[in-house]
Amino acid sequence: MASLGHVAVGLAAGRLHARERPVKWMGAFALLSLAPDLDVIGFSFGIPYEAALGHRGASHSLLVGLLGLACALAPGPQRLRAGLLGAGVLLSHGVLDALTTGGLGVAFFWPFDDTRFFFPLRPIPVAPIGRGMASGRGLYVLAAEALLFSPALLYALWPRRAFKGTSRGSPRAEPASASARPSSPSPRGSERDPRG
Repeated sequence: MASLGHVAVGLAAGRLHARERPVKWMGAFALLSLAPDLDVIGFSFGIPYEAALGHRGASHSLLVGLLGLACALAPGPQRLRAGLLGAGVLLSHGVLDALTTGGLGVAFFWPFDDTRFFFPLRPIPVAPIGRGMASGRGLYVLAAEALLFSPALLYALWPRRAFKGTSRGSPRAEPASASARPSSPSPRGSERDPRG
């Protein structure tokens, strides 16, 4: 994947998590969504793609998501919700990669089994690694991911309307009796019409 889909999932999770200051959480979950792909650093150290520590290997396993879930069980305010969403974001990375049209598959069951897996349905085009993203193929993959993940991107980036004194962005309705009453002049006369 070109990472746009992963980031879309992270942004949507951040928006879902935070009613207050969602940008902070959206950024954190977007970065977390990319964490499994840090395994590409292994190429610089001679770790082959197909190795357990290679791309789409250990870092894409269910174990990584379960470690995120373990963090969710730590005590603290909002930690459970954030941890569950974080674990979901981490787990979604491998799942999305297993829906791509290329590569070697995902080692979901590492360290117990190094077998790489794909899902039978693979609608996401695989992205070229490195400089290949600047090619026509890379641009095609970005466009395809933008289309496939547009619902998540729209949810995450759609502007919120803030209304003073309301919750969850809904305007506060005035009571029907208050709006139906005709206005009466002030008993002190301080609000008289200046025109006479």
